[in-house]
Amino acid sequence: MDYQVSNKAKIWTTVLMIVGVVFTGIGIIAAIDGGHLGQKFLGNLLSNSFFFFSIAISAMFFLALQYATEAGWYVYIKRVIEAVTGFLPLGMGLLIITFLSLTFTNGAHIYMWMDPEVMTETGSHYDELSAGKGAYLNQPFFWARTIAYLAIYYFMWKGFMKRSIEQDNNPANAVDIHFKNYRRGALFLVFFAVFSSTSSWDWLMSIDIHWFSTLFGWYVFAGSWTSAMVVIILLLLYLKKLGYLPKVNESHIHDIGKWVFATSFLWAYLWFSQYMLIWYANIPEETTYYLMRIEHYKLLYFGMFIINFAFPMLILMSRDAKRHAGTLVFVGLVILAGHWLDVWIMVMGGSMGPTASIGFMEIGMAVLFLGLFTRVILVRLTKAPLVSKNHPFLDESLHHEI
Repeated sequence: MDYQVSNKAKIWTTVLMIVGVVFTGIGIIAAIDGGHLGQKFLGNLLSNSFFFFSIAISAMFFLALQYATEAGWYVYIKRVIEAVTGFLPLGMGLLIITFLSLTFTNGAHIYMWMDPEVMTETGSHYDELSAGKGAYLNQPFFWARTIAYLAIYYFMWKGFMKRSIEQDNNPANAVDIHFKNYRRGALFLVFFAVFSSTSSWDWLMSIDIHWFSTLFGWYVFAGSWTSAMVVIILLLLYLKKLGYLPKVNESHIHDIGKWVFATSFLWAYLWFSQYMLIWYANIPEETTYYLMRIEHYKLLYFGMFIINFAFPMLILMSRDAKRHAGTLVFVGLVILAGHWLDVWIMVMGGSMGPTASIGFMEIGMAVLFLGLFTRVILVRLTKAPLVSKNHPFLDESLHHEI
């Protein structure tokens, strides 16, 4: 049975987007009176663009990982994973719009290295330490790297989607297509191993221009991967509730639940490792990142860590919990909100410092992006049959039991 977006789903996603626009508008009006409108708006645009894009690219990483390891259990739900990656083209477009806006506003006090007043000796706000990073942090090189990331991601995504449909329509070459995906999946993992870190340096870490961490790229990726696994399990449970994918069994759900559990622990381990090493070394240029966030966002910052670590640890520890739809939905939604907050603190904590707060604009833009993200994924599901045909491991997936 092919999936069709229901009227109810269309209404709810439309309502989310309308509510998001209204709340964002209220937030813009409030920011006009309070000041920092451009910085606040573009900061929220950056945090939401990156957050939802990162979910899509992490879902593509997960798909490539299954190809490269020749896993069989996931084949029956492959189209669900592919649907989440379907946000990539729009996500890339939104990121480009965000970066163009920041470029034309000299960084909007978010990317200080884009401001010639900071990076040139004759500038009124010249900063020698920032200028020392100018060989890497400059607009031409930034755009060259960004275009390279997005072009390769898009090229690889387009190939995966094209071959997925070809495998349905060309049973005679199904095995050859499988091995081509195997090779392309491994190749994508090589690119992603580098790009996932360097892009997080460029797009997020450079906001705190005086600070750096060698663990930062892995930390950001772990949060994105966890969020992607949550979206995949929520989408899978939604389809199953509607009567689609009838052969999805508890073992499929259990496996995705284990990925949510495992990636949450990976994220928490990296959060603690980065924090503990910087706290123990107590080097001023490293501790500045945490001092600002703990001083001005203490409740949000540590609350976010507790949510993203404690909820999966305490609730998803048991085998039964990883198979229970209600438990997975509850924990998943909490984790998703927690990781959105993590990205928001990365961006707004570094750009606006103590003047940032969560209000109408923050809630509105998050809801707007959520509605858009959900609609795009649901529409993507309609572009191909829900079950991938002719895959050599399909039978293994249909009889998956753990």
